[in-house]
Amino acid sequence: MGFVDLHSHVLFGLDDGAPDATTSMQMIEALAAIGFTEICATPHQLAAKFLPDLGDIARTFDALTQSVGARARLHLAAENMWDDVFFGRSQDGTIPSYGGGPAFLFEIHPSAERLPLGLTEHIFRLTLAGKLPVMAHPERYEALWDDEALTRKLHASCAFVVDLGAVAGYHGRKQGKVARRLLEDGLAHAVASDAHTREDVARAAEGIAWIRKRLGPAAVTRLLDDGPRQILAGELPE
Repeated sequence: MGFVDLHSHVLFGLDDGAPDATTSMQMIEALAAIGFTEICATPHQLAAKFLPDLGDIARTFDALTQSVGARARLHLAAENMWDDVFFGRSQDGTIPSYGGGPAFLFEIHPSAERLPLGLTEHIFRLTLAGKLPVMAHPERYEALWDDEALTRKLHASCAFVVDLGAVAGYHGRKQGKVARRLLEDGLAHAVASDAHTREDVARAAEGIAWIRKRLGPAAVTRLLDDGPRQILAGELPE
């Protein structure tokens, strides 16, 4: 079956990821070389910075899918910043999600001392509506670093997807420590490349190697295959 990457910026010319089609193909080929057979393209949706038109995203995705061919299977989603644009979309049911299904990827500002006002309650309402919130790189959020109760509360209602680059130690000392702790404590539902460049793919490979060495092959399967596939199906992995 191969690995599933739930978080990448392989779509070219849309955000701070691949700048052109050639780089997109190089990144996809590099991801395939380390075991990813399915890759989710998750361009940023971030107000006032990276907010590419959804039609442009779809056209770029279609063009890249044709170029990729049998190298890997691509899925379309987005990395939604928890901001005013996201809030509006959550109200009218138009959050860009994985393949138009119930699961959607979101992020918050990493340096905030507190989570956005009402975030946990909003997440609960979304789950009641049949949605599956998927938190990108929970290891980045300072509000969770020393609050185990809040971490576990969020973990019970949304999927945690840890960055492999953080596991490998490239995203900061504290972030790396938290990423590894989430894995060791069984709180990560999946891991992903969050690749913006070819170098990020090499770092992701190091993160996979760390998981295999420290947690064993069963953890690799759970975090890179079984868990991501459940999330794509709209199910929160146990």
